Amino acid sequence: MCPGRRARPAAPGLRAHRIRPGRRTCPGRHPAPPPARSGSPMRRLPLPLATLGVLALVTASLFVGGYDIDPHALLTDPEARRMFLISRVPRTLALILAAAAMAVSGVIMQMLVQNRFVEPTTTGTSEWAALGVLLLTLLVPAASPMVKMGAASAFAFAGALVFLFVLGRIALTSQVIVPIVGIMLGALISSVTLYIASSTNLLQMLATWRSGGFSSVVRGSYEPLWVVGVIVVGLYAAADRFTIAGLGRSTATSLGLPYRRVMFIGLSMVALATGVTTVVVGFIPFLGLIVPNLVSMARGDNVRSNLPWVVLSSVALMIACDLVGRLVVRPMEIPATVVLGAVGAVVFVVMILRQRGKAHV
Repeated sequence: MCPGRRARPAAPGLRAHRIRPGRRTCPGRHPAPPPARSGSPMRRLPLPLATLGVLALVTASLFVGGYDIDPHALLTDPEARRMFLISRVPRTLALILAAAAMAVSGVIMQMLVQNRFVEPTTTGTSEWAALGVLLLTLLVPAASPMVKMGAASAFAFAGALVFLFVLGRIALTSQVIVPIVGIMLGALISSVTLYIASSTNLLQMLATWRSGGFSSVVRGSYEPLWVVGVIVVGLYAAADRFTIAGLGRSTATSLGLPYRRVMFIGLSMVALATGVTTVVVGFIPFLGLIVPNLVSMARGDNVRSNLPWVVLSSVALMIACDLVGRLVVRPMEIPATVVLGAVGAVVFVVMILRQRGKAHV
């Protein structure tokens, strides 16, 4: 009922019209929002059941590839057992850890920047990491992988600071502007990296980093990714602090949160995850963007309760893309990040269009 208006009696012989909820009943007023749904499939799905689904994908990843390995061969064929332990197990573990790293990095950056469209590959952080590895390769060709990871993490941290500095100097009229700024900065750094690589005959090595494939992952090369476990545990323990920091500097400070310290810790975690992942497997686009957003749309914005779902969903998506890449052109394979990039780009565009649609309502 509109304020200031009285209901008119129904005409003789006619039933009174019943106003349905959600209809526009007053001039100039918006209709009431539709009633909330009872729950999304992800909200109703038990976490143990989702874990079993991910374990099924992990099992498929262990036994699917360019050469056949089955449980009977593992028990009877020493060569098959050796290849299984040298190649298949490290590759699958790298898929799991890299997916968790990028998904958690996306969650942290989205909270700190207060924008749902950011993650390491849309803020230029990954491009800065690649630049750090390239410069270290030129200056110290015999550098160990751990030194390269340190350089990549340091440059990724610097890139995140540059991104935040630029954001603080421009007027943000829409949430879409933030990833556009990050993509532009990333393109600038990427062009510098490409110029240096072309001038020093390192284009092939740069292309390998950018391909983000897992085919070359073997035992002895993926182990640094275990640091991701520390980052996931740290995010889960400090989820409340990151959530408060995401409310903005003034609000977080008024609530007694050491804002600068939390920002430093969060950016350090993102830089470390990005640097390690870049050195071990290369770029992994859009994973930290689409998975946290889809989980948030399905389950709400509780970071601590969403984190297990973010990790499981990112692992499932990464392994599924890798399996598609292995099977489509078997016995050759398409890098998992190529498949993921195609899927992620479509979802990213849909998210932007959806955001624009909300802005015009």
